[in-house]
Amino acid sequence: MITTDISRRFFISGSASLSLAHMIPSPSLSKTYQKKKNLIIIMLRGGMDGITAVPPKLSILDRLRPDIVTSDNISLTSDFSLHPALETFHKLWQQRQAAVVHATSIPYVERSHFDGQNVMQSGVMKPYIEKSGWLGRAIELANKIHQHQDSLAISLAMPLLIRGQRQADNYFPTRMRLPSKELLQHIATSYADHDPLNHVMQRILNRSEDMLQKHYGKRSPSILAGTAAQFLKQDDGPNVAVFDMNGFDSHTAQGGEGGGEHGAVLSQLDITIRQLKDNLGDAFDNTLIMTLTEFGRTVTQNGGYGTDHGYGTAILLAGGLLKKAQIFNDFPGLEKKNLYQGRDLLPTIDARSIYASAISLCFDIDIEQISRDVFFGEKMNNYRDDLFIA
Repeated sequence: MITTDISRRFFISGSASLSLAHMIPSPSLSKTYQKKKNLIIIMLRGGMDGITAVPPKLSILDRLRPDIVTSDNISLTSDFSLHPALETFHKLWQQRQAAVVHATSIPYVERSHFDGQNVMQSGVMKPYIEKSGWLGRAIELANKIHQHQDSLAISLAMPLLIRGQRQADNYFPTRMRLPSKELLQHIATSYADHDPLNHVMQRILNRSEDMLQKHYGKRSPSILAGTAAQFLKQDDGPNVAVFDMNGFDSHTAQGGEGGGEHGAVLSQLDITIRQLKDNLGDAFDNTLIMTLTEFGRTVTQNGGYGTDHGYGTAILLAGGLLKKAQIFNDFPGLEKKNLYQGRDLLPTIDARSIYASAISLCFDIDIEQISRDVFFGEKMNNYRDDLFIA
């Protein structure tokens, strides 16, 4: 597992961090689980506007958003277009390696960033009642089912999303001063010879040293995505990556023709996807990239030429594990009578079911087990056959 923290300010000043975690397989790992499938989650903090990223072809948008609609959108289907900043995503769409789930959201109906981001990572209905994340619980379940031994993490502060219900071994090399090879070896050999962590720690940290030394001080999206891909494409490397991107809270100057705030961050998302695709090489065929955000934006623009906190949004998907290029949706429309509370896109798909279906694919776990052990008994719909390859 790799976690990458990318803030909006980072895109301007070039400041971010990279951390690594690794699941350690047992020699008795089942044969059905040996082919590694990479799962990459890109958290879009602030509330990604699904109607801007993937606008429906509805004339009502010109009336609801006269100053923030774009006329040079890229046509995807007869019903939906794509924001022009998402050029790489469109190329992947043409190659049947990109898809969208529209009119979706996590089940959080309030409009607090702090509460919403907690819910999107914990996967439960109420904020701050659970200290683990849905992805962390899924990893622990995979370890149990497929007889992994233990987990090793290199991280200063793991995001809630990948925290499990028990503490994993943890080590973090500070960004202020890179560790020496001697220190890395000392940490690796601090485990007993018979401990499987000993061998894996040495392997991972030796590779980490080379990559971190090579890219230290270079924290652009392309560098971080490229570094992550170098780990993910290794047969014995991690199979989960988490990127953390801010900047989607576009209350003002969201942008229409000529760009704007939302177009700028969508462009950086597109760069990240492009670098992952280019650097993963053949491993991209066995990779799934998914976006995650706390909520969407209001359908109507506000007085500052932006949008306020809303509800429904979209999930962007990319990678070779997708079944086809499609807009997967039950779109409710944008007439006021069809909006949530008369102002927001109404979600018709629980986003957690999309993530549960991805977990089922990448971790080889039955959806019923995921519902029970990852989402605490809440029934998740199985969209695996609709969205992903067999």
